[in-house]
Amino acid sequence: MGFEVIRPGFLTLLQDFGRYGQQHLGMASGGPLDEHAFLWANRLLDNHYNSATLEITLGQVQLRAVQATLIAIAGADLDARINNHPIEPWRSYWIEAGDILRFTGARQGVRAYLAVSGGFDAPLQHGSCATVVREGCGGLYGDGRRLEAGDLLPSRRQAPLARGPLRQVPPRYVPDYRAPLCLRLMPAYQYDQFDAAQLERFFSQEYQVSPLSDRMGYRLAGPAIKSCLDGIISEGIAYGAVQVPGDGQPIVLLKDRQTIGGYPKIGCVASLDAAKLAQRAPGAVIRFSLADSGAVEAERRVFNRFFGIGTQDC
Repeated sequence: MGFEVIRPGFLTLLQDFGRYGQQHLGMASGGPLDEHAFLWANRLLDNHYNSATLEITLGQVQLRAVQATLIAIAGADLDARINNHPIEPWRSYWIEAGDILRFTGARQGVRAYLAVSGGFDAPLQHGSCATVVREGCGGLYGDGRRLEAGDLLPSRRQAPLARGPLRQVPPRYVPDYRAPLCLRLMPAYQYDQFDAAQLERFFSQEYQVSPLSDRMGYRLAGPAIKSCLDGIISEGIAYGAVQVPGDGQPIVLLKDRQTIGGYPKIGCVASLDAAKLAQRAPGAVIRFSLADSGAVEAERRVFNRFFGIGTQDC
């Protein structure tokens, strides 16, 4: 057993790397909105990259350790504390049975990832325990619900751990979630259906993150852009697709997105940039730039190799 949930917070979800190969069934992939932070939390513990973690949004979470174990936290600074002693993200920590782990509130970023040695244990549905609340899929009991007070979170590692050195992520890999964010957009979908004036407006102006953003997509507020199309036949939607509905306000679609949609899409944001977007709170300023698809693809290959994605058995 790993932790008992005393206070579940605003939105705390079990997430592994995601549910892939099921979109033909209408199922969202789910998984961590910030892959970079999720993967580092597992790497700090030598976990498999697909090990289940807790995605904690905005804090207000309190957990009690049921057994001594090694944990790691990466992502947002949610003022985490062990027995009221402040700790920092992007590090690993020993925690003893009976210790209280709190995430008080967001100081930088939106989402923190809590990993435990061996990963959290939860039933798999279609190959994943990733929680998609809207679809009632994944999570601790397979019903898609967020964590609740009284839940017991088992970990996969049962044997005692040898007390080795603690780790931290090298500073060059730790992002600043307060820094200006420019999202690299790869031309795709209906890019050619936005005329030169609309493209100029889109790439030259600033947008703000809307309070209506969620795990399905980040809604942006700013200069409206219009496609030459009134609508399109519904088609598959990739992670990071930028959908432009009738009001002209872009929506960057994320892990819990619908699998098909009929709004024009101006292109697709680089996946590693979409992860950075997921750490921006409402009101954050966003810009777009035109990306080189080859450079974005090469960057993603390096990222995948570094974390062993696609090279390890699940």
